Amino acid sequence: MHATPDADAAARLQQQIAARELPCAVQWLADIDSTNAEALRRVRAAPASAPQCLVAGAQSAGRGRQGRSWVDADDSAMMSLAWPFAPGAAVGALSLAVGVWLAQALQTERRVVCPDLPGRGESDWLENPALYQIPQYASDMVTLIARLRVRQVAWVGTSLGGLIGMALAGLSRTPISQLVLNDVGPALAPEGLLRIASYVGQQMQFDTPEQAAAALLAISQGFGPHSEAQWMALTRPMLRPSGGGWRLHYDPALAQPFTASTAQAIAAGEVALWQAFDQIKAPTLVLRGKESDVLSPQTAQAMTQRGPRARLVEFAGVGHAPTLVQGNQVAVVRDFLLS
Repeated sequence: MHATPDADAAARLQQQIAARELPCAVQWLADIDSTNAEALRRVRAAPASAPQCLVAGAQSAGRGRQGRSWVDADDSAMMSLAWPFAPGAAVGALSLAVGVWLAQALQTERRVVCPDLPGRGESDWLENPALYQIPQYASDMVTLIARLRVRQVAWVGTSLGGLIGMALAGLSRTPISQLVLNDVGPALAPEGLLRIASYVGQQMQFDTPEQAAAALLAISQGFGPHSEAQWMALTRPMLRPSGGGWRLHYDPALAQPFTASTAQAIAAGEVALWQAFDQIKAPTLVLRGKESDVLSPQTAQAMTQRGPRARLVEFAGVGHAPTLVQGNQVAVVRDFLLS
């Protein structure tokens, strides 16, 4: 990428956006003070009716978290996306991550980073599927946090993300300053694990995104009630075009370590996770769906008495796991993180 706009690169980017059915026009800038600032200036001057994507080859005065400068010289690219919504519209998600509504609610007050784990989303697939396990994920997150150049991190983890968060927060020199564990704990109920094992890693193929949404809804009843727009917003980023249809955007092989686990290995993992949990010093919030088949009431209560003596909040009418989409779920987490 160069400061001089590259017509071929612009065309390729526009093709990628069109392939994802995003009604967004790309505008290339040789250099700018800040793509975010420029996007805001344009919206304030003339509110847009369609999304605008600004890409700059060089940025001279961007501002990041806590006032840190965020600049880029030549041979890189900075991008901002302005996406207008009609008054009263149901605002969906632009990310694969469950809990993106929470991220949107926090991003004006916190820097929000939502990584795709290996084998998922835009991250690479591992050559050795045996590495799709917590030690590898935790190691990757240690590297990511170091490259973010931050001293402290508030970690919000759903299911597997929570297990990784426990592993990180239990380290002696952890950067985790606050921890939210969403429907997960050191001990996982066998019935929930069996249910997840029945579908994880399946190579699902769909004719349309709507068909995919219906299929995923059938195996995700524990997520609780969602509007049609909310559910499609959760589903759409999980799909990629494939052979004239659509497929889930993950490596099917990531299920191999999970489905190959023995009772002995699961028991050893539980001991290790309780040891990590007991070492956690960071303020910890545990969320639980009252109908959860993964985090039992007994384990959730034990988490309030051990280690960080977590605060427990349960949501009625939800199983595994709260999606952090509904307003009451977002409010609980937001208040905890910003208190």
